[in-house]
Amino acid sequence: MAKRKKTTKKKKSSSPLLRYIVWNLTIIALVLISIIVGYYLGVNNVKIKTIVKEKVIVKEKKMSKIPKPPVSVNKRLQEVLKKETKNYVSAAHEIDDEALANPPKSKPRKIEVYTSKPKLAIIIDDVQTASQVRAIKSLHLNVTMSFLPPRAARPNSAKLASHEKFYMVHLPMEAMHFSAEEPHTLRIHDSQQKISARIKTIKKLFPRVRYINNHTGSKFTANEVAMNRLIFALNANHIHFIDSRTTAKTMAPKVLKNFGLKYVARDVFLDHHMDKPYILKQIKKAIAVAKAHGSAIVIGHPYKNTLQALYESKKFLKAVDLVQINKIY
Repeated sequence: MAKRKKTTKKKKSSSPLLRYIVWNLTIIALVLISIIVGYYLGVNNVKIKTIVKEKVIVKEKKMSKIPKPPVSVNKRLQEVLKKETKNYVSAAHEIDDEALANPPKSKPRKIEVYTSKPKLAIIIDDVQTASQVRAIKSLHLNVTMSFLPPRAARPNSAKLASHEKFYMVHLPMEAMHFSAEEPHTLRIHDSQQKISARIKTIKKLFPRVRYINNHTGSKFTANEVAMNRLIFALNANHIHFIDSRTTAKTMAPKVLKNFGLKYVARDVFLDHHMDKPYILKQIKKAIAVAKAHGSAIVIGHPYKNTLQALYESKKFLKAVDLVQINKIY
């Protein structure tokens, strides 16, 4: 009997469950690898971006240290004042000639030797707009702004003054020759009641005012009766008078003496003529007066040339102590 051949059973292929597990593990492995690779690439990318950013910042800092070319003072002041100069007429125009611009004859002041630094008070008259205030402040000099009372065309002067720690009022008074008269200008024939009422109004508009100086006023300040009425009204409101000296015939010294008060007036007009060389010369003159007498008061206006001349004179102005008018009177 023939022998039967042994038959070997074929191994069964992997079960479906095993294949499913292997397939899923493979997918999970690929996903994990992708995440790891992505994270690595992302971190490196962030590092690269950070390095680039840091380099940019360092470069910008280096660039920021390079000084920018200075903006022309003339250009800046033109920009600030361009809207104000068209119809601007100042009290300086009231003076007819150089003789009237000089102080009236009085007892000569003695030239003395002072151990302390001489004081110089610079008053800028006719201030009435925000652009003028900005232009004056852009000088970074300690000056006294004297504000004109509000009027229809320039209604914000009192509001502007209220933001200042210290200010004066530039009070309009009757002139001998001046065409652009301000509203509510005090006149020589005004009664005591009218002048007192006007000063009370000024006090309401400018509650912290302690000093006024005259805007124009060559006719008013030369009239003793009118000045008596004015000083009486100012005294009642605790306001001091600074004579702008728009006339050599001013009666302010006599009237103030009769009231037992000190007479204080400007020593130099900066811009009787408005060309810059003249103004620069007047600034040096003011410094010389301050050095000779220990103090001096000068008056200028918010003209472009006046402000630019003051800016260019900072080196010379270091020889004096620039103060507000209340440090002199």
